[in-house]
Amino acid sequence: MSEWWTYRPSDLLMFSKATYFRLFELQNLALWPIHLLALGAGIALLVCLAQGGARAGRATAVLLALAWLHVAWRYFVERYATINTGAPYCALGFALQAVLLFWLASRKDAPRLTEPAGSLGKLALGIGCVALVVYPLLAPLGGRRLAGAELFGLAPDPTVAMTLAALLLWRSGPFLWIVPLLWCAVSGATLMELRAGQAWLLPLLTVLAVGARLLAARRATNKT
Repeated sequence: MSEWWTYRPSDLLMFSKATYFRLFELQNLALWPIHLLALGAGIALLVCLAQGGARAGRATAVLLALAWLHVAWRYFVERYATINTGAPYCALGFALQAVLLFWLASRKDAPRLTEPAGSLGKLALGIGCVALVVYPLLAPLGGRRLAGAELFGLAPDPTVAMTLAALLLWRSGPFLWIVPLLWCAVSGATLMELRAGQAWLLPLLTVLAVGARLLAARRATNKT
C-alpha cells in the first residue's frame, strides 16, 4: 500500500468526468418541466437586480433560498450522493444557506438591493447573466449534449453564481458569503481534477465579486 503522502487529489475522486456530467443530464430528464420555473425565477432575479430597492431585496432572498434548497435536495441528495459520499455534507451546506436567506427575507429590516449604478451594478448584472445564460451553454461548448446543461436552481454552480450577483448589491453581513466561497473552492478543485474546461469560471466570478465588494467597501469607508 502506498504511503498517504503519495496520493494526489485525483486519486480520491470517486467518479470520472463523464459520470459527473452525466448526472446533470439524468437530472434534467427527470425534472422536466421544472426547468421553466427555474428559468422564470432566474429572469425575475435579474429584474430585481436591475431595479434595486427593499422589495427587490426581499424577493431576491426568497427566490435564492428556494433555489439553494432545491439544489440541496434534488441534486446533492438525489443525484450527487450516488457517486460521492461527501454529497450529504454539501447538501447540509446548501440547506444552511437556504435557511440564512429565508431568515434574511423574514427580517423587518431585510437588506435592500442597492440600485445597480456604476461598475458594481454592471458586474452584478453581468454575473447574473452568466449564471442564467452562459452556464447552460457550457455543455454544448464542451462537446456535451445540451440535455446535460447546468441550470440555475437545478445545478449548484450557476445557483452560486447568481447568489454572488445578489451579494454584490446587498448591504448584508459577511456570513452570507461563507457557503458560496466554500462551494467555489470545492467545485473548482473538483473540476480542475476532472480537467474540465469550465473549471476556471466559478473561481473567476468569485474573485471578481469578492474583489469588487471589498473595493466598494473601502471606497465607502474613505468617504466617511
